[in-house]
Amino acid sequence: MKSLYDFIVSPLEGRYNNTKKIGGKTLIINTKIETFKNVSKEAVVIEVPAAYKTKIKKGDKVFVHHNVFRRFYDIKGKEKNSRSYFKDDMYFCDPMQIYMYNNKSHLNYCFVSPVKNIDKLSNNKEQTQLGILKYTNKTLEALGITPGTLITFTPDSEFEFIINSERLYCMKSNNIALTHEYKGNEKENNPSWAKSS
Repeated sequence: MKSLYDFIVSPLEGRYNNTKKIGGKTLIINTKIETFKNVSKEAVVIEVPAAYKTKIKKGDKVFVHHNVFRRFYDIKGKEKNSRSYFKDDMYFCDPMQIYMYNNKSHLNYCFVSPVKNIDKLSNNKEQTQLGILKYTNKTLEALGITPGTLITFTPDSEFEFIINSERLYCMKSNNIALTHEYKGNEKENNPSWAKSS
């Protein structure tokens, strides 16, 4: 059972990440199926495409677009699976919907850690559009942009992920607008709730 062009994936620990363990008890933090932030983005590869070779193998852990596992209500209010649904907790996944595999960025995606805001007069906990590159790709490496580089990214280009208990932003290479030299006072903004997920 192989798809010609798509990967076949299954959610790693269910379709939704909507519970937290607090003090030995489980708390449900969201009950709406349409809320994209609580859709699981972690998957395991069941089959790779038949039409071409890929570095991603069967059994690899991947991070995917939230719409792969998402459910929604149609115009009549009936609950439906996404168009990616195949059968028995398996889903088709376009290669462009895979952002990371085995802790490596896929295609032209990269991951950035947000930076704490040091402006005492601001209510924002992190600096706008500023981050530290965590996971790079071949395009960025060819330009000398390596992990640890302080970067500015374009507005509204980031998608939030929790990877290895760390909150990171996923974006495309061309969303990186500038690189900076460290001043020495930049710190990553990794909230405590990211570590408990």
